[in-house]
Amino acid sequence: MNFNSSTYYEEYKKKLITPDQAAKLVKSGDWVQYGEFVCQPKACDAALAKRKDELEDVKFRLVTMSWLPEVCKADPERESFVMNDWHFSGVSRMLQEKDLCNYIPITYHEGPTIYDRGYTPVDVSFQAVTAMDKNGFFNISTSNSLAPCINRSAKIKVAEVNTSLPVCLGGYGESIHISDIDYIVESPDNPPPLNLPVVSGTDADKKIAELILADMRDGDCLQLGIGGMPNLVGEMISKSDLKDLGVHTEMLCDSFVDMYEAGKLTGKRKNIDPGKIVYTFAMGSKKLYDFLDHNPACAIFPVDYTNDPYLIARMDNMCCINNAIEIDLFGQVASEASMGRHISGTGGQLDFILGSFDSKNGRGYVALSSSIMKKDGSLESRIVPGLSPGTIVTVPRSIAYTIVTEYGKFNLKGKSTWERSEGIINLAHPDFRDNLIEEANKFNIWRRSNKIS
Repeated sequence: MNFNSSTYYEEYKKKLITPDQAAKLVKSGDWVQYGEFVCQPKACDAALAKRKDELEDVKFRLVTMSWLPEVCKADPERESFVMNDWHFSGVSRMLQEKDLCNYIPITYHEGPTIYDRGYTPVDVSFQAVTAMDKNGFFNISTSNSLAPCINRSAKIKVAEVNTSLPVCLGGYGESIHISDIDYIVESPDNPPPLNLPVVSGTDADKKIAELILADMRDGDCLQLGIGGMPNLVGEMISKSDLKDLGVHTEMLCDSFVDMYEAGKLTGKRKNIDPGKIVYTFAMGSKKLYDFLDHNPACAIFPVDYTNDPYLIARMDNMCCINNAIEIDLFGQVASEASMGRHISGTGGQLDFILGSFDSKNGRGYVALSSSIMKKDGSLESRIVPGLSPGTIVTVPRSIAYTIVTEYGKFNLKGKSTWERSEGIINLAHPDFRDNLIEEANKFNIWRRSNKIS
């Protein structure tokens, strides 16, 4: 059937409902899906919170909540609303510590398949979108990782229009047609996406960034994880002599804008998606969102494309940089939880470490400062003999690649247990090395002939 813009407008009017009417679509026992990252359906959330006393056991999923949902505020006993997050933010951590949110373990590239196979039923989806265009399409803006598969899976699909969101071009999966939407809600205040503060790197982060930058070459294809250190790498690249860099990343942050504006990102040497800044979600400042709006240099894709280890492996010269919480002497990388406290998530770290190893000239870095300062002013080592109970392995020792601290770099590939312990202890803060050697001896992973600098 052929449509024209007036037909789309008539369909729009028929599907337009209020936030309170949208909230009435949810029944007790339902699984409800909210949008991802900074694209959250705040009007529908507020309306649903008002139904707290009418509902029981309504379960929510979202990805990295960027605000405190009203449903969580309304139900501090978690009797009616049960929140779950695919990747923790600071808000998720705060809720989890009050037993108001649970993490859903995931290797990120598998997310769409998990939904498509029906492992995660969706009764009602509330998705933030931009205004409808003349062709009847709504853009899902900065968050495309799981949204397309959720749109396929949900029994009832509600689009919440927010005119403050940037239009992010694809790629694919970046839009949903009005014919695929059941109901439309218009945000009454159109809140702008979260303006994420830039996290300043520490002196240790700067040294780590310098060590990684020394390995980089013209034409490399970048993936940067979340945090101050990866942002610092981007900042330093923008001031370097590197050229013709490409981007194939999970998260797009402000430092990519700095690199682009400095002329470092051309993507000319990419053997897949040449010339395109490829990503699956964006979080940053207004500078980033303004840069993305209708920008054909950027292409947003679902996460089963950006994070597919086999696709990453086919990308030449991948340079992947991610953070960790702690690493043990066996080479196990913990990047999401420590001693039962959930902090982040697996995210795409495992995807990119796997893919970067098989990439032609690829490199995969897990970076962390060697120690942290506790509240009492004392130092605590982030390199530990073994992981404590409740500390979750994000990258197994068999897959871990290059570890970087402010004291150097060490490639774990092909190294025995004693070689690993020696190399990893060399990355530790000097104050902790003797104790780590004693612990390595207990595990029979230390040779008496080893000398440590």
